Amino acid sequence: MRNPKLLSVGVVVGGVALATMFLTPIHNACAQRAQMSFAEDVTPIFKGWCVSCHQPGSQGYEASGLDLTSYDTLMKGTKFGPMVIPGKPDESNLIVLIEGRAKMRMPFGHKALPSCLRDNIYGWIFQGAKNN
Repeated sequence: MRNPKLLSVGVVVGGVALATMFLTPIHNACAQRAQMSFAEDVTPIFKGWCVSCHQPGSQGYEASGLDLTSYDTLMKGTKFGPMVIPGKPDESNLIVLIEGRAKMRMPFGHKALPSCLRDNIYGWIFQGAKNN
């Protein structure tokens, strides 16, 4: 016959082990985001969705002064102020506009950027908005 004390101890130890495994915080639970590149991850988005209006001589440029044809002109900002605050995507006007948190959403008059593209821009800004 089985020893009831031994069985009870086994159940308690097993339960504690399972509880510890499931209740202990998991460090680094989210995978680290890959390094985002302005040239490889952000520029193609701008070329496909934004540059037709935000280059010298175009409607968006005339209205705001925002030129998205290069890193330097993006970082210069608009006649209203900066568009990107490196490391602070939630405070960057570029994110505010493409997420529709302002009176106007970009791209203006078109479908919203797909979330995966917004995430790329957000991640690039979060990682410091480097010219890489």
